[in-house]
Amino acid sequence: MVSKKAPTKTNRSDNRKPEILDTAAKLFSEKGYHAVSMRDIAKTTGMLPGSLYYHFSSKENLLFSVYERGVSVIAAKVDAATASQEEPWDKLAAACSTHLEELLGDNAYAQVVTRILPQDVESIREELGELRDGYENRFKELISTLGLDEGVDQMYMRLLLLGALNSTLSWYNKKSGSPTAISEELIKIVGQKIKN
Repeated sequence: MVSKKAPTKTNRSDNRKPEILDTAAKLFSEKGYHAVSMRDIAKTTGMLPGSLYYHFSSKENLLFSVYERGVSVIAAKVDAATASQEEPWDKLAAACSTHLEELLGDNAYAQVVTRILPQDVESIREELGELRDGYENRFKELISTLGLDEGVDQMYMRLLLLGALNSTLSWYNKKSGSPTAISEELIKIVGQKIKN
């Protein structure tokens, strides 16, 4: 079990925690959680393995911190994008576009949150699930404002949209269009199905 706040033993002026987080996010996003060891992260960061444990008590603790930072950064950007829109469908489109921009850009944190599922790390499954749920609640709230017919299952709509967005990691290339264009097309398809 990992604590909600990733503990550090003390605050030092030479704190390398941000660098460790960036390195871990990059390695986890490229190789997956189970294929990366604390020794790998220490070596890539140019640290001794024991020094890494000074900042993070375990690999699970480090993953939780990466997840927490990833969710925080993406959520803040999605919130900013939706705040600049007024119409409910435009807000949802802005959220989808921003989510996709983060996922397809150089944001290793976003890729970790998308690629490493809570059930992949049983020891902190609940904690990771809470972080993901907190982020996905934004989409739940946005969909709830669309004024959909009672026959439309909003949970399935949310899962459909997020699943489609997250799957772009497996097929996207520059010729596929911009994140905004892809998001707009998904919203158009979902919107037509619901309105018909």
